[in-house]
Amino acid sequence: MSGRRGGNRIRGPQSALTDFLAANNISAAQIRDDYERRRQQAEQDAADAGEGPSNQTPEQNDDEALAAAAQAEEAEKKTKKRKRTEKDAIDKIKNAKATKKGKGKKKGKKDEEDDEDGDDDADYDDDFGMYKKARPAPGQFEHCDICNKRFTVTPYSKEGPDGGLLCTPCGKELSKDVKKEQKAATKSAGTGRKRRKVESDRLDGIAVGGAKSLSQLCIQKVAQHHDDIEELGDLPPSVLERLSEIFSKKRVMKSKTLPLFLRPDLDSVIVHDAAYLEEEDYRQIFAIVPNVRKLVLSNTCQLKDGAIDYMLERCHDLRHIQLYAANLVSEGMWHRVFREAGGKLECLKLSWLDAAFEDLVVQDMVKYCPKLERLKLKLCRRLGEDAVTSISDLPELKHLSLQISQNVSTPVLVNLVEKRGSGLQTLSLEKFIDADDSVVGAIHDNCIQLSKLRLSENDTVTDAGYTALFTDWDNPPLKFADFNSTRDIDNNNSGGPEDAIGLASSGFRALMEHSGASLRHLHIASCRHIELSAFMDVFNGAQNYPALEYINMSFCNRADTSVVAGIFKSCPALKQLVAFGCFDVQDVVVPRNVALIGVPRAQDAIEQFGIGIGVDEAISRMVEVTT
Repeated sequence: MSGRRGGNRIRGPQSALTDFLAANNISAAQIRDDYERRRQQAEQDAADAGEGPSNQTPEQNDDEALAAAAQAEEAEKKTKKRKRTEKDAIDKIKNAKATKKGKGKKKGKKDEEDDEDGDDDADYDDDFGMYKKARPAPGQFEHCDICNKRFTVTPYSKEGPDGGLLCTPCGKELSKDVKKEQKAATKSAGTGRKRRKVESDRLDGIAVGGAKSLSQLCIQKVAQHHDDIEELGDLPPSVLERLSEIFSKKRVMKSKTLPLFLRPDLDSVIVHDAAYLEEEDYRQIFAIVPNVRKLVLSNTCQLKDGAIDYMLERCHDLRHIQLYAANLVSEGMWHRVFREAGGKLECLKLSWLDAAFEDLVVQDMVKYCPKLERLKLKLCRRLGEDAVTSISDLPELKHLSLQISQNVSTPVLVNLVEKRGSGLQTLSLEKFIDADDSVVGAIHDNCIQLSKLRLSENDTVTDAGYTALFTDWDNPPLKFADFNSTRDIDNNNSGGPEDAIGLASSGFRALMEHSGASLRHLHIASCRHIELSAFMDVFNGAQNYPALEYINMSFCNRADTSVVAGIFKSCPALKQLVAFGCFDVQDVVVPRNVALIGVPRAQDAIEQFGIGIGVDEAISRMVEVTT
């Protein structure tokens, strides 16, 4: 019972002196006993020497005890000051060594002596920590380390710069200062992130070599505060489309933000990322915009038969349908779409359809869509030769883009070009690996209105076939030419056969001679059989290509710095040059209004923009560097 009562005894707050004495195993009774022992020893010594006993009174004894306690408190203050000075010195040593170690990391490995010094510091810290004062318990009184005011310690009391505790007002001020320092550090650390954002904006065409326009700033601000916007008002369709692109890029096109882009007076709905939309959201689109004529929906992972059925019921003037990954729409619903809405359909673009779009659906499309002028079918897994054969029967076809997953024989492609080639304005055939010179010959003989031609990822058509295509061709000059990845693939013979496969030197010269005057977009990436002499003949500075704005010659490993200089000289309208994997292109000086992508040094950005100098000055500087 006595132990229990002793455990429940109420204890009051203790002073700093009491804490110090208790921490060092010193008590007032011990001080008094020591004093009495010394006094008695002095009296005994005096008696032995013939002197009388001491005449000190008890009051004098108490005064001396208090004086001794005051001396102990003064000694405690000096000890605290000394430890604080030692702590500051240790911190300075640590900061100096940390700076040295940081510099050593930039240069290479750290020296063994630095490691030994670090170990010594750690040992010294451990020894010094043995004498560190314990943190006062909550409820005790303590003096603030900054303002020296007395306050009650709580579990939330903050530690001051000198190791002591802080009162509530000083703790709040210290927290504010710490937050400011962290914010400044975060801001400085975000410099790289800001740089990447600028490069991303430039690649997206938001700002090139200058400040953003007012409309761009407004669009960016709207996208930033999308949760607080109730409606966008009567914005023109072009601005709405741009906003839709930004919302899709930021992944904020959701059920809450979708109504911002829906108005009954609109005739187009464009959503580039519908991954977060549910089936009811698609119904809402067709309910609010019943007069829609152009429908563009990408990543339509929740578009199902019910929504398509509601679309057919509400929307009777559809002319343009573009869907990406609409894999939950059944095969029977596709038949209904073409039978009920195919009469007015002029444009159809479908991509990444896996299980429910096959050759029989294409036959219905050809049968019930007589006005179809633009057709794009890419990566529809179940389409094959029968689908290509059916497409050749579309009477009004003007724009055709195909990428078929299954193999398609050369005669089927030749039949398609012979039937529809005369009316085609754009033709894109991607990854038809079996297409040979006969297909290119059919294009030469039948296509007379093409402005865009893409024949990519093929290793069968020869350089002689491309040369024959562009020689004495009745077609007007192309504006868009894409022959990327047309080359021989043989790991045992990297130089290729004697008779070059793909677009090589002769075919490249013929292409630029035929279409160079009007060409705007040139894509010859991975055409690695084009020799340096062909590049020098085409881009020699004397030839002029006034409309050429974009060139991609990545992995054309014969190109060097002189080729890039010739491109700058021969293409006055050039905006972007892409040259990944061209390892002989070095020390390029980029002229104004031109973006060079893919040839950085280690410390440069992937994308380099020319600022302030013209083509002639840039070329002269490049010559100085090379010489």
